[in-house]
Amino acid sequence: MKTRFILINTSHAGNVGAAARAMKVMGFDDLVLVAPRWGDVLEREETIQRASGATDVLEKARTVATLDEALDGVGYLCATAMTPRDFGPPTHTPREHLTTVAASQESVAFMFGSERFGMANDDVYRCHAALTIPTDPQFGSLNLAAAIQVIAYEWRTALGGFPGAGRAQAAVGPADAKAVAGMLAHWERALVAIGFLDPAAPKKLMPRLNQLFNRAQPTPEEIHILRGVAKAMSEATGAARR
Repeated sequence: MKTRFILINTSHAGNVGAAARAMKVMGFDDLVLVAPRWGDVLEREETIQRASGATDVLEKARTVATLDEALDGVGYLCATAMTPRDFGPPTHTPREHLTTVAASQESVAFMFGSERFGMANDDVYRCHAALTIPTDPQFGSLNLAAAIQVIAYEWRTALGGFPGAGRAQAAVGPADAKAVAGMLAHWERALVAIGFLDPAAPKKLMPRLNQLFNRAQPTPEEIHILRGVAKAMSEATGAARR
């Protein structure tokens, strides 16, 4: 889905670079700056340094004079606001709203105001929805790039993430009872060999070990390791005796 991040009247050059980085790690690269404080912000050293390698996003970014130019080709607009306005679009948390947006829209823009003043009311009024990030009521201040990172993450999640990303390895089940019993028999011989287990007075050592391994639910590979330990104990004892 076509996704654009719009920064309005950004005052700190480094935040533009950090915003590009936040976008890139979530797979987005359409960045538009509306009347930033520094006209050459995309070329400033601080911007490039804070991008941390997301220079392709900066190279593609556009700087425009008005919000109208930034909105060209966008169908659905989301403002970002710390607190709901008395008048304007409905306010939602990103996770609450973005899944619905992902299912029904073709192009979306997320708009962020200046670091000092946030978004102007008139810009918020143009939007279909306002997104507010749940924060501690006693300290709700977010850096611009941090806010972009949260929104970009929630939007990527709503879009279904990245194909194949985070795919867990195939689950390996625990070894069966026969394998555990065979391993315990091997351990019993090894424990006798090293003198830890007295076969004449075994007490409940082996049943307790049986319960321990039942709780642990070792995999077949782990059973193989445990049998290797038992073999090494027996061989070491034999070598010592020789």
